[in-house]
Amino acid sequence: MAHTDFDKEEREQIYQDFKEAVNMTPSELEKWLKTEESKEVGYKEDDAAESVGHESGRKIIKILHTKKADLTDTDYAHMRKVVGYVHRHTAQRPSGDIENTPWRYSLKNWGHEPKKN
Repeated sequence: MAHTDFDKEEREQIYQDFKEAVNMTPSELEKWLKTEESKEVGYKEDDAAESVGHESGRKIIKILHTKKADLTDTDYAHMRKVVGYVHRHTAQRPSGDIENTPWRYSLKNWGHEPKKN
C-alpha cells in the first residue's frame, strides 16, 4: 500500500486518535493474542494462518513499544488503519452481553477492549 509522507499535524492527529482507540497495554495485548479466542476470530486473507486483526495486534504491540520520535510513516499508516477499524467496529456494537462475542474478540485483536469504556 503506497502512502505519502504525513506532515507533523497529521502525525499528531493520528497519534492522538490511536492513543484513544487502543486502550490495552502491550502486555494485555500480548497475553490476549496468545488465546484461542483471539486466533479464532477475524478475516483471513487466502490461506493465511493468521487473521488480519491478529497480525494487526502484533504490529500494535511493536508500535506501542516504539518511541513516538522513532515511529515511521508505515507505523502511522497502520495506526490510522487501527483507528478506522476501531471506530467502525465499535459503531456496530451488538445488543446484550458482549463478554464472549466475536465482536469483542475482534476489537481486542486491534488493541481495543470495549469493556474498558
